[in-house]
Amino acid sequence: MSNTKNTQESQSSQKSQDSQNSSKTNDDRTARKRPSPMEVLRQARGQLAELTGMEAESVSSFEQTEEGWALEVEVLELERVPDTMSLMASYQVELDPDGQLTGYRRVRRYERGRSDARRGGR
Repeated sequence: MSNTKNTQESQSSQKSQDSQNSSKTNDDRTARKRPSPMEVLRQARGQLAELTGMEAESVSSFEQTEEGWALEVEVLELERVPDTMSLMASYQVELDPDGQLTGYRRVRRYERGRSDARRGGR
């Protein structure tokens, strides 16, 4: 009987420790400070530059999503003379809630001096 009692006490003690560790892990996650929007922008620009070898010139859209953050970043892809003929690109960049880049793709390429074509026949 005493072995059974010791086993039950041991299991109960283990469950209590597991519960405390789980609470502590959740508290650590909550206590960890989420990056501010400006920190996310800086991280996104830096990470994209590191991956593509091209510096971001501007961020044309930025929003928080359920999965983290979504940005559209304008990048100089090919410098030409005159500058209005330089090739620019828009990259869609996705980041997790902590600001770590999870994916990117080029969505548009254009000459710096050209505006977007009008849409909807206007």
